[in-house]
Amino acid sequence: MIDDFAKDCLHGRLKGIREALLWKLDGLSEYDIRRPLTATGTNLLGLVKHMATLEAWYFGEVFGRPSPDALGRWQDADGSDLWVTPGETREQIIGFYQRAWGHADATIQALPLDAPGHVPWWSRSDVKLFAIMIHVLQETTRHAGHADILREQLDGRTGVRPEYEEQIDTVAREAYRAKIERAAQEGAGGSRHAGLSDTHGA
Repeated sequence: MIDDFAKDCLHGRLKGIREALLWKLDGLSEYDIRRPLTATGTNLLGLVKHMATLEAWYFGEVFGRPSPDALGRWQDADGSDLWVTPGETREQIIGFYQRAWGHADATIQALPLDAPGHVPWWSRSDVKLFAIMIHVLQETTRHAGHADILREQLDGRTGVRPEYEEQIDTVAREAYRAKIERAAQEGAGGSRHAGLSDTHGA
């Protein structure tokens, strides 16, 4: 009973955060979902592609249930799952992610939490389904958080679900940000640039 409850709880959280990650693409241009928005190249559609690949590997290969989508070998991973080529469409990447969900969901439903798996790229490679569910939920939540920040940078939209999204109040946001800026300056000794690291101080 406890195992069933735990699996249902983790699975429900994973389903919800998957949808939140996809929602971050809603209404954006092809350029904005693809373009690098950090110094390391992080981009919205690339995050979706990465999570599709990750779910396909962890809920497929790890449990001897290969994904129906062709995947590169983990040994050959080169970061290409983190960005989207000009020939890959939004629809293709979303479709890949949703098929990965379906395959992952089937694995989760078919196996008990203590089902054994093998992750050859981990130092402790023998695992259980429970550990993989925790790992994938953690990774999805982490990257959905990245997507939150990227989307806010683009057009100010925030939140995890469309039904909870609030109208943007630019005046209130600017006042709130200014309040935090003043507190930061005072905490740094009053100087506008006091304490800035070398990488951000220029």
